[in-house]
Amino acid sequence: MSLAGKTILMSGGSRGIGLAIALKAAADGANIAMLAKTDTPHPKLEGTVHTAAEAIRVAGGQALPIVGDVRDDDDITEAVLKAAGEFGGIDIVINNASVVDLSRSLDLTAKKYDLMQDVNVRGTFMLSRAAVPLLKEAANPHILSLSPPLNLTPKWLGAHTGYTLAKYGMTMVTLGLAAEFADAGIAANTLWPRTTIATAAVQNLLGGERVMAASRTADIYADAAYAVLTRPAGDCTGQSLIVEDVLEADGVTDFSTYAAVPGTPDDRLFPDIFLD
Repeated sequence: MSLAGKTILMSGGSRGIGLAIALKAAADGANIAMLAKTDTPHPKLEGTVHTAAEAIRVAGGQALPIVGDVRDDDDITEAVLKAAGEFGGIDIVINNASVVDLSRSLDLTAKKYDLMQDVNVRGTFMLSRAAVPLLKEAANPHILSLSPPLNLTPKWLGAHTGYTLAKYGMTMVTLGLAAEFADAGIAANTLWPRTTIATAAVQNLLGGERVMAASRTADIYADAAYAVLTRPAGDCTGQSLIVEDVLEADGVTDFSTYAAVPGTPDDRLFPDIFLD
């Protein structure tokens, strides 16, 4: 199965993992509509929704950059209508937009707590829900959220409670949609990596260059997402999937090509959070 001609509606995606997934789909000839805030260059972060759209076109796909905020219901409605109007429907929703703050509870501001809830949880729910009527008409509809399995051990519940709640909220929304719309044939799954991924968030929030050098590239996430999105919807839904497990199920046994620093052995890579 291919993503040729499929229409993906993605939150965020100007850079990092979201853009890597979009470029992988674009190589098949997919249509990608991106709802993202980054209209002009950020002083510390590379890429805008417009540079992402141009990269998608160069990779072989069709792009529709939509400047907006996943926290805004009108922006969500406009994104769904624009994607459907431009490409004739929506086949896939990817909940990529996410705010990260690993502060301990006494250090986390109320404003940042609310922001994580609004973008991560509410944004995932509202964007997915708005697209459901169109997904019901698609041949192989998928919702994919970039969020972790629900690991309820105290280690992770107490590590950064505000962020944990927000990421687990994304997962609970997705698993709930999988159950609610199973009869409509809509697959809904989450996807999370075993190791950290070399992105700006990892560099700025998790440990700088040291952790970046011990991470994998976003290509591994993109390849796993592609594998999930090309599966029959009825065969894969309601699951919290791990990137490497997905690829291993497809016969991949060597992950060395994904190392951010070539030659880094797997046992020297930095494990991602939420996984024991």
